Amino acid sequence: MDLNPMPEAGPEPDLLAIPGLDGLMDAAWPAAEREESGGWVLRAASGVTQRANSVWARVPGDDDPHRLLAALREARLWYRNRRLPLIFQVFDGPPHAALHAMLDDEGFTRQSETLVLVRGPWVESVPGPDSGGPGPAVEISAEPSAEWLELWWNVDGRGGADELAVARRILAGCPALYALVRDDGGAPAAVARLALPNTGPSGPGWGGLYCMATRPDARRRGYGSRAVQALLREGGTRGLAGYWLLVMASNSGARELYARAGFREAGRYLYRQDRPKRHLTGC
Repeated sequence: MDLNPMPEAGPEPDLLAIPGLDGLMDAAWPAAEREESGGWVLRAASGVTQRANSVWARVPGDDDPHRLLAALREARLWYRNRRLPLIFQVFDGPPHAALHAMLDDEGFTRQSETLVLVRGPWVESVPGPDSGGPGPAVEISAEPSAEWLELWWNVDGRGGADELAVARRILAGCPALYALVRDDGGAPAAVARLALPNTGPSGPGWGGLYCMATRPDARRRGYGSRAVQALLREGGTRGLAGYWLLVMASNSGARELYARAGFREAGRYLYRQDRPKRHLTGC
């Protein structure tokens, strides 16, 4: 996929420079069940995707090991009652050091290291997405079509019709735009989603790019790039202040692709799982 030339490296943003980004990420992928427990948000969605079935440590907690362990016991019981493993989504950095240390002591695994990439005003040198030139048009809609869902789920989903129904409810929980690109034969080739969580009246909001998937036999032909560029253009018409996306740290190809689109690392997190018993669907 051919995006804009690699931009000049600008100052590295961080999560603190984007107030409330972790909350926007939570709103963009909302769980069916959620409960506040102190500074933690317990989330569950029938085991479909780690994000929607993990503890978001919104307030990581203090350094008191006794209070952390008490909160951990409550979280274990909450997930046990739903027959789900206990998983934490924990960011890197000093505020989360005590929580990471406790989870290490408790034998929690470290898995799915994920980077949070952002594209905002500090990358003014990055050219905006071009029109793509000759090629298939990008279909933009406010809801995912059956074709959009089928392609995304075939590429990224895990499970059958029941799990897909849960995933669709997760998507519907946040306003979003959906992009679909067809190949020369008219078959869906790539899809992407721009989540538009409500950021309030304080200024232009941020949009999150999710569900970027290209049909395996249609890769390296620019279809995925067109879907992303089209959503960035749509966000621009809405006056968005910036964008974020999530990518596995191990996916070097995707990281290079997003760097060419002007995205920079703003943070990273791990999933910490307690005594894994079954594999959750999705990332």
